[in-house]
Amino acid sequence: MVFLTAWVWAFSSGRQAASTPKLNWYKGNLHTHTINSDGDSTPDAVARWYKEHRYQFLVLTDHNYFTDPGPLNSFFAADERFLLIAGEEVTSRYEDKPVHVNAFGLRKTIPPAFGHSVLDTIQKNVDAIRTADAVPSLNHPNYRWAVTPDDLARVNDMKLFEVYNGIRTTHNFGGGGSPSLEQMWDMVLSTGREVYGVAVDDAHNFKEFGPTLSNPGRGWVSVLASELSEAAIVQALEQGRFYASTGVNLDTVERSSKGLEITIREELNFRYTTRFIGKGGKVLAEAHGLEAKYELRPGEAYVRATVTRSDGRHAWVQPAFGG
Repeated sequence: MVFLTAWVWAFSSGRQAASTPKLNWYKGNLHTHTINSDGDSTPDAVARWYKEHRYQFLVLTDHNYFTDPGPLNSFFAADERFLLIAGEEVTSRYEDKPVHVNAFGLRKTIPPAFGHSVLDTIQKNVDAIRTADAVPSLNHPNYRWAVTPDDLARVNDMKLFEVYNGIRTTHNFGGGGSPSLEQMWDMVLSTGREVYGVAVDDAHNFKEFGPTLSNPGRGWVSVLASELSEAAIVQALEQGRFYASTGVNLDTVERSSKGLEITIREELNFRYTTRFIGKGGKVLAEAHGLEAKYELRPGEAYVRATVTRSDGRHAWVQPAFGG
């Protein structure tokens, strides 16, 4: 595997930082299941699927179950290009509303917490995850229409949520008057909150494939990190040093208080449209081709980017916030 390299830019002085580290892109999935909850395959078989399909890391997130990645990491130790990160889908509810929060980098099972509202339930589980020195990520907000934009905007100490989930019944695109997950993202960002969107498989089915099944390979993140380690990957996620994708690959992302600049990896004869999006979901600019750049103007709180390929696949670039 050849890793693409990119540089992180510091704009505090308008110039590149003198000691800018060289970083690598690592492709991974943050949400998947095994027979330890409601998946159809063993942890070993699930890990092998991702490794054989050229992912560099995977988080096993079974419902209310901690799958220790240590034994499998020892098994894969001869190949330094694949890593299992500790995870759990902390699975709770409020009345008939599911509240599922992934935990990354934990060391034991985190029991679910229950609150007196959807927001209180989310917050209690986020707090439990933070207490365990792990990182929370809110799963599929539109699943059973459980989480509102207001809920997401008011959760404290959580920077990650799923802007795309590979299961079709999670309603990524909204409907019936309910916002899409991308619209929800802009609603939250427009309140001044710093939130980053991840794309995931939420895979359960590895033995049979079909459009109505929750199969792997539908959504992932590419993380820009100093090394392939749990600490480096999780830290990069919390800092927004990644993009989310359903098929579009990027070669470089430069994100700072000045704005965004990206280069897209050309594949076959696909064409690409990049939309730069700001407060309120307003399209600030549109670009075509393999390179796109947007400089934040005075008064613009943030800019993020969505890249759409001519076959309908997407990439979501994390927001840059104005100084």
